[in-house]
Amino acid sequence: MNQEKIDRINELARKAKSEGLTETELAERDALRREYIDAVKASLRSQLDNTYIVDAQGNRRPLKKRGGNR
Repeated sequence: MNQEKIDRINELARKAKSEGLTETELAERDALRREYIDAVKASLRSQLDNTYIVDAQGNRRPLKKRGGNR
């Protein structure tokens, strides 16, 4: 997600607090928020996929994937 979209989310948040949003702006805000959340989740998932546990013997093993879709 680029900085332009993040700035737009913040702009809509300020406007929502001060004067309210139109239906179109509400839909835009919701779509931008969903895109932001998905980007954060993907970044975290990528980071965890590249994280390894090192045991006492020095063996590296990747984190185990847990059940569920949290």
